[in-house]
Amino acid sequence: MTELIPLIATNSSPSSRARRPEWLKVRAPGGPNYHDVFRLVREQNLHTVCEEAHCPNIGECWNHRTATFLLLGNICTRGCRYCAIGKGKPEPIDEHEPERVAESVAYLKLKFAVLTSVNRDDVPDGGASIFARTIELIRQKVPDCKVEVLIPDFDGNWAALETVLAAEPDVLNHNIETVPRLFRRFRPRARFERSIELLARARAARPYLVTKSGMMVGAGETNEEVYQVIDRLRDVDVNVLTIGQYLSPGASYWPVHRYVTPAEFAEFRRYALERGFRHVESGPLVRSSYNAHLHVNARQH
Repeated sequence: MTELIPLIATNSSPSSRARRPEWLKVRAPGGPNYHDVFRLVREQNLHTVCEEAHCPNIGECWNHRTATFLLLGNICTRGCRYCAIGKGKPEPIDEHEPERVAESVAYLKLKFAVLTSVNRDDVPDGGASIFARTIELIRQKVPDCKVEVLIPDFDGNWAALETVLAAEPDVLNHNIETVPRLFRRFRPRARFERSIELLARARAARPYLVTKSGMMVGAGETNEEVYQVIDRLRDVDVNVLTIGQYLSPGASYWPVHRYVTPAEFAEFRRYALERGFRHVESGPLVRSSYNAHLHVNARQH
């Protein structure tokens, strides 16, 4: 097995390197389906979070002909310290992007599509209208395709949130990412309580909707803090939870403080299910969209 992305380990300092544990090694991407998705993304001038965020599961997911489409370009207006996506001044919104994404979903014959985006604090609605339009076009072209949206916080613009909700996604995901103690340094412009409020508002506005959140561990938090975040997410009735190992994109990013063991991930999952989550993905290589097609069934009873 070969490593897909390098890690900067920080058991002693951000510049030190430590051997990646065996449970964090993945096969290099390849195969006919992988190359077909790769070609499609290039031909349609699309972006995927799989590539932009250096996801370790890209080979597995693309070989299953699934990809998480990254809307609104590939330049983010925020400076989160954990994220490999480019940061700076983005290009103007591409109004034709929803059509190309919907055509790609149809080409891939997807039964489940995941849409996410960079933050676009440079436009009034944060790009919410592009999310909504993409959902609408997917439904027109592939009526039986379920859609998950992994949305930003829209800088607290709750009208923008309603724009997305009005398009009736099947799953509304917003990642909490880390614990309150680290939040302001990990995600400088975001706010922990704002993210909690977004998830609470989504539940209140659409009681039947599957809501979802995720976090990364190994970034300096304690296990007790992880349990506390699990509790907060259940307090606002989130249905689905994903927990994965934080992997630093490079030396200039937030450092990896430790590699959380598979046994600890199993304990996080046990606790979350005990607290009432309907579906939990918890493991070293878990990312927000991993096995996303299974999450749509975690509906309210």
